[in-house]
Amino acid sequence: QVQLVESGGGLVQPGGSLRLSCAASGNISSINAMGWYRQAPGKQRESVAAITSDGSTHYADSVKGRFTIARDNRVNTAYLQMNSLTPEDTAVYYCNALVTTRALTPFRSPWGQGTQVTVSS
Repeated sequence: QVQLVESGGGLVQPGGSLRLSCAASGNISSINAMGWYRQAPGKQRESVAAITSDGSTHYADSVKGRFTIARDNRVNTAYLQMNSLTPEDTAVYYCNALVTTRALTPFRSPWGQGTQVTVSS
């Protein structure tokens, strides 16, 4: 079993910043990639940012230059620094991880519970 816990969401004014955290735990030998996703009301879940084991990062066009993904392999945690937030960033943010288990098999984690980000004045 692999568990993910997201945190750091909240209410912020347009132009503000938030930092989200995603902590992975459980049957993990190593984490190959971690990604952040978001789902706004009435919309499909979309990829926001991802980071691989070698530190390569990928961003959705809508967040490039504003969001930064990072990871701390020592504590199996990924972060999403979000700056210059707009109301269009309002959504529930989820993370997901592709891990190698202790049995050395690949495993994609289930979704965490998500963390709500609301950008409003």
